[in-house]
Amino acid sequence: MSARTVVPVLVVLLTAVPILALCVGAALRASGRRRDPAVPGAPARTWWRRTALVLVLAVVGLTPTVAATQSGGARVGVQVWFVVDRTGSMAAEDWGPGDPVVRGPGLPPVPAVQRLDGVRHDVVQLTRDLPSAFYSVVAFADEAGTQLPLTDDTTAVRSWAQTVTQEVTAGSAGTRRDRALEVLERSLRDAQDRDPGMVRLVFYLSDGEQTTEDEPGSFTAIAPLVDGGAVLGYGTAAGAPMRQHDGSLDPDAPYIPDPQDPSRPALSYADETALREVAAELGVPYVHRTGPTSTADLVADVDVAAITADGRADLSTRRDLVWPFALVAGALLAIEAWTWARASSRLRGRR
Repeated sequence: MSARTVVPVLVVLLTAVPILALCVGAALRASGRRRDPAVPGAPARTWWRRTALVLVLAVVGLTPTVAATQSGGARVGVQVWFVVDRTGSMAAEDWGPGDPVVRGPGLPPVPAVQRLDGVRHDVVQLTRDLPSAFYSVVAFADEAGTQLPLTDDTTAVRSWAQTVTQEVTAGSAGTRRDRALEVLERSLRDAQDRDPGMVRLVFYLSDGEQTTEDEPGSFTAIAPLVDGGAVLGYGTAAGAPMRQHDGSLDPDAPYIPDPQDPSRPALSYADETALREVAAELGVPYVHRTGPTSTADLVADVDVAAITADGRADLSTRRDLVWPFALVAGALLAIEAWTWARASSRLRGRR
């Protein structure tokens, strides 16, 4: 049991303590003298009853509560996180090809062959496969951030997918596959606190390449927050060149040169071993994505009712427990009124 403190505790104490002191003092004085009908003043039992009344009213003022569970009271649904790698290697041209795409206004269509084109395709398809879900996008390159907070607006997700680009080549600071981990964990925990009944799916879309020497962090800590999803891998072991990106939408931008031999383009290689490690840490499957194929199988086994049967949809609340104390207070007030009426009747009879 705890208190909801509708009335501030200080106000209750400042009101109740002086009155309690007066009642207890009067009760002790009445107990110390022999009861004489000729001596005015209430008997000790009356003052002890009034002391009890003040105590009970103080408890009512503090508003005691008890824990209560409302079965199925929490909101239930699906929340989806797309964790998207937009480092320079995701521009490598070894995916698809998919349908021709227009990189920008006034530009001609070009083949969809970049790994990032595969990401665009899969994000859009997954929103169609999960049409009633809430979606969030966490993207990472040299930094990670939430590019789209949880929303049920599929148009917003598709617009983001159609406009996302790789990082600016000149600002690249190296690739780390765990760069989005902290942002993702914070977002998942906030969502769990806010909507504990929701089913949370994470789709990690990357080529797995890591170019920094830092030891990558583990996704194991957030696995209990994840109910499903997949790690989607892009690229090939043979590698592919990547076009430079300066912030403009030039489909014919030069390729990123090889640091060892600037006369030829650098190649980016997919690291499926690393992606499988991420999948194992998250507790989700790894799927290698090579072209514009269906994503329906990735979410075919998402059973919201079965997942939420673990009790997460039960809503924990606090229920006010005032009525027993109010009932006692009412009874004491009734006795007080009856005692006062009887004493008044006797006084009138003596007159």
